[in-house]
Amino acid sequence: MKKVLSVVLVLVMALSMALALTACGGGEDSITIAVPNDTTNEARALLLLEAQGIIKLKEDAGITATIADIVENPLNIKFNEVEAAQLPNILQDMDYAVINSNYAIEAGINPMEKALAMEGSSSAYSNILTVKEGNEATEATKALKAALESQQVADFITEKYEGAVVSTVDAPGTGYDESVDYASLAGTTIKVAASPAPHAEILALAKDILAAKDITLEVVEFTDYVQPNNVVESGELDANYFQHLPYLDDFNAQNGTHLVSVSAVHVEPMGIYGGKQATLDALAVK
Repeated sequence: MKKVLSVVLVLVMALSMALALTACGGGEDSITIAVPNDTTNEARALLLLEAQGIIKLKEDAGITATIADIVENPLNIKFNEVEAAQLPNILQDMDYAVINSNYAIEAGINPMEKALAMEGSSSAYSNILTVKEGNEATEATKALKAALESQQVADFITEKYEGAVVSTVDAPGTGYDESVDYASLAGTTIKVAASPAPHAEILALAKDILAAKDITLEVVEFTDYVQPNNVVESGELDANYFQHLPYLDDFNAQNGTHLVSVSAVHVEPMGIYGGKQATLDALAVK
């Protein structure tokens, strides 16, 4: 009797493990797709996959969707939730990964050549210049905002990134704000947190614009999504430039921070990249 019970127990455990793997898209032969593990970017990745007809999400999932909101997964895909910055590093071990353009560019991956599919250039995900609440109208903030919203920066984005990064400034200006007393800012330093690419590269143009008014722009590079907001909240740095508004809103809600957007500068369309797969053929739903 004990032997029979042991066999039954083993079978039940095996069945449970099999069901668990099926529920999360598991199985050794499953296609693997890595997606960002932060709330809003994971949703973007899943919405892009849904737009390609690969999965289906709950109707009300929206920009906070996670893999728990997948209601149809006909290919039994296994999803790996990974820190966004690490996605290019593990791409070779995945069948596919959905990667933010900035991290693709940093890793030497040209989105316009390597992305197998890309989301549209939605201004809802424009990368923003962010400051702590109360600093929106300081002379330094207005000067930095004007520099980033300049025609020089817009032209640089178009020429440098060829569609992998798209300017979202409606009417680029001269780089200077007529309401700012630049003479009073001469000799001062504005400290900005940014990811290395494309943000720090774009800020290099703003740096030149401000230097003409004897204002120093110090760019401090970060490779994660958390510290740039923390250092602006603490007052260690004056501003940051790396995120979109949905992410900022979620960050404020989760962390009790008081950060606000003062300018929407550019958008980085998210793309599906092949690791073990060279095309999207393996994702074709039959």
